[in-house]
This record gives sequence, C-alpha cells and structure tokens, in this order.
Amino acid sequence: MINIYNEINALEATFRKTPEYEALKKAVAAVKEDEEALNLFKNFRNVQIELQRKQLAGEELLEDELVYAQKAAQLAQQNEKISAMLGAEMNLSKVIEEVNRILVKPIQTLYEGI
Repeated sequence: MINIYNEINALEATFRKTPEYEALKKAVAAVKEDEEALNLFKNFRNVQIELQRKQLAGEELLEDELVYAQKAAQLAQQNEKISAMLGAEMNLSKVIEEVNRILVKPIQTLYEGI
C-alpha cells in the first residue's frame, strides 16, 4: 500500500529546492534585515489580518479602516525590498497553483462525461 504522506514529504523537500522558493527565502531575509521594511510589512500584514477577521465575523468595514489599509499597502509596496518579496511570493504561488492543478487532475478526470 502506498503512503501518500511519504510522497508529499518528498515533494515538500523538492519544493524547497526550487528557484522560486529560494528567491522568496532570500527576499524574506532581506526584509527581516531591514528594520524599516520589516515594520512596514508587519503593519501591512496586521491591517490585512484585522480586516479579514472583521469580514469573517460579518462586521462592517469602516471607510477610515479601508483608507488606512490602502495607505498601509501603498507604503509597503513602495518599499523596494517588500515589493521584491511580494513579487517572489507571487512567482512561488504560480508553482503551487500548477502543482495543485496536477494533483486535482485525476479527480477532474473521474467526473468527465457526467
């Protein structure tokens, strides 16, 4: 009997060796080493998390919260290191999407013709 978890763990180890993962790893390290970039990113992330929390709780988002979130995002994206990190994350996400597409393919095949 095949243990899919062994295969997934092997894939995870391979995933860490991809150029996209390595690029993100370096970009994250660059942000962590720059106090200004790190603080900007932490603020940006905290604002995002809080807005998501409110949305999931069904709470109304106030106009000033949305404006503040936009400003936090703009400040973060204007930082060269954060921008590079977000770009690297986007590239890695493309790899993850492709892997997911491949993993789901057998399920899609089962439903063909229904």
